Formats: sequence, structure tokens, C-alpha cells
Amino acid sequence: MESKKFDPEKLAKLNDPKRLEYLDPDLIWGKLAFRDAGNVIEIGAGTGFFALIFSRRLTKGKVYACDISAVMIDWMEQNLPEEARGRVIPVSMQEDSVPLPDGAADLVYMINLHHELDEPLKIIAESLRLLKDGGKLMIIDWKKTETPEGPPLDIRVAEETIEDQLRRCGLTSVRKYDVLPFHNFFVAEKK
Repeated sequence: MESKKFDPEKLAKLNDPKRLEYLDPDLIWGKLAFRDAGNVIEIGAGTGFFALIFSRRLTKGKVYACDISAVMIDWMEQNLPEEARGRVIPVSMQEDSVPLPDGAADLVYMINLHHELDEPLKIIAESLRLLKDGGKLMIIDWKKTETPEGPPLDIRVAEETIEDQLRRCGLTSVRKYDVLPFHNFFVAEKK
């Protein structure tokens, strides 16, 4: 079976500005309804494409751009623009373990990662550990329908499954937003 993990040799796809046509960061950030978020953690950050964009919305916090791929971490360390230095922090992680302290973030998010996870409940639980009380977990991943781009249908995760996984990890305030054309968009709050 072919790996579900993103091939680092296709890294350039992650930096394609065309992605913003169907993953509008203004729309996404608007649904989070933060007045002033502190620290943010991206799990599966890849090249830091969204970490860089979201870091510009923070007045005081940092974005910890976490990935399991040494290729991605190295790319971020070498290629993030000067304006991002100190605001976007690349962090090497294991698939279900992020080396950051409990309650470190107001937001933990994953974009186009959920379908790659072997044990999604573990990374959801790890995300909860990383969140402050009242913090938010955001999962955006490809819909399990044909789209012009994206991974094969057989590895995509149904929206009902993602919602069930969030609830099984103890999240009760789970919202689904039907605003992205090719993606499921969930936000859950840690009480």
C-alpha cells in the first residue's frame, strides 16, 4: 500500500498560492473569532505556509510550526522570510507527540493532515494537552468527495468520523463550518 504521508519531494505544492483560493485564511481566521490569540500551534505545518499567514494575525504570540519531517523543518529554518523569524518557530515532533508544555496554546490546528494520521485519537488528545482551558482545536481536511485536487478518496476521512473522534476525546463544543468548497472545517473548544 502506498504511504498516506505527504511526499516531501512535492514540497512546492505546499507553497502554491492557488491554495488560498479554496483555503481562504481570512475566512478561516474569522470563524475562530479570536479577539487576540496568544500562542498558536500548527501540527503538520509542512513548509509553514499557513503558520506564516496566521502569525501576521497575532500581536503578541508565536506560531509553533510542528512537523515530523526533517525535510520540512529544514526548509522552514532556511526559507521562512526574515519578518517571520522569532514569530514562526519550527518544531520537530513525533506523529502523536509535540515537545511543548501543557497549556501552551490558545489554538492548535491541523490543515490537510487528518487523512494522513495512523492514530488520529492520539494527536487529538495531544492537542488537548497543548491547549489552555478555553483554547480551540481546528481541523480542516479534504472532504470525502471528488475534488479537483487532493489525496485519493480511499484515504480521506468522512466528516462524521472526524466529528466522532473529536467527541470521543472529550470535546463537546464541536462546530462544523460549511464554508470551504473542498474541505471539512471543524472547531472544538477545550472546556
